[in-house]
Amino acid sequence: MQTDFYDEIQTLRNHGNPFVLATVVRAEKPTSAKVGAKAIVTEDGALTGWIGGSCAEPTVRREAKKALQDGQARLLRLCPAEKMGQAPQEGVIEVALTCISGGTLEIYIEPQLAQPHLVVIGHLATAEALVRLGHAMGWRLSLMGLEVSSERFPGADHVFDHLDFSKVAVTKHTQIVVASHGNYDEDMLVAALQSEAPYVAFIASKTRTNAVLQYLREASLTDEQISRLKYPAGLDIGSVTPEEIALSILAEIVQRRRQQSSTGMEHKSPTSNLELPMAPKPETEAIDPVCGMTVEIAAARFRSEYEGTTYYFCAAGCKRSFDREPQKYIQGIFPR
Repeated sequence: MQTDFYDEIQTLRNHGNPFVLATVVRAEKPTSAKVGAKAIVTEDGALTGWIGGSCAEPTVRREAKKALQDGQARLLRLCPAEKMGQAPQEGVIEVALTCISGGTLEIYIEPQLAQPHLVVIGHLATAEALVRLGHAMGWRLSLMGLEVSSERFPGADHVFDHLDFSKVAVTKHTQIVVASHGNYDEDMLVAALQSEAPYVAFIASKTRTNAVLQYLREASLTDEQISRLKYPAGLDIGSVTPEEIALSILAEIVQRRRQQSSTGMEHKSPTSNLELPMAPKPETEAIDPVCGMTVEIAAARFRSEYEGTTYYFCAAGCKRSFDREPQKYIQGIFPR
């Protein structure tokens, strides 16, 4: 069982998928989870392992999601409401759990963020510099181009010596740099911009870039897809040599990832000047009207409709209590 747990961690790391490792570091009886109990929580909220029952689990899922957004570890103290604030400690997040039988759990939430997956398109000096620097930073590297080999690019995890973009596993953690210098720019850019990669950069002169942009407009790309292209590639640090150009690009990727982590929002395309009005943010959490627990709406398994309003519950017991006497619980307590 423990072997399977750590195999799952290794699989997530091998595929570059972020996750949270939640560990029970203190348990005050009565609790179902004991010290050392562990669980893995992935981006989609799936939980593998054991860190407690129906009240602890949704709280850990919710805090795990926040940890993956801001990249910060946190220590949770889950305890009955009457024990809240009795021994306040800096950096400890206290959560009242009214549906457990008097016990307390302290759970350490540790985010394991995915390292960038850098895809380099090209075979010349700048591509070599990007692979070398990316490898030194511990990133996963895929290289695609003509006249390339593992011997020439030892820092790349995967080397594709033919131009078939479907062979590259692209996710929202993938960063793509087209550095083919006029050899096979157009087709590779079309494929890259059709993917879900959040960063697609193009290394070329202004004249060459204008010609390629015209090609992209005539290809089967939308204006939104074309607007995602970052050109010129990298931060403006006066780069001249291939190594300096590669450094400016990797620095830009780091900057964008850190900005996104701190705001929890996608980075705006630098080529777009269009400002769109922000839509109202949908509600993502509700209060269980029976026990007062915060419930994540999207993952809520238990819900009831009453007089046109949906109520969400942390456990089946709360739902049953509400369904028997809804008026008892809705007075002054409403979903938020």
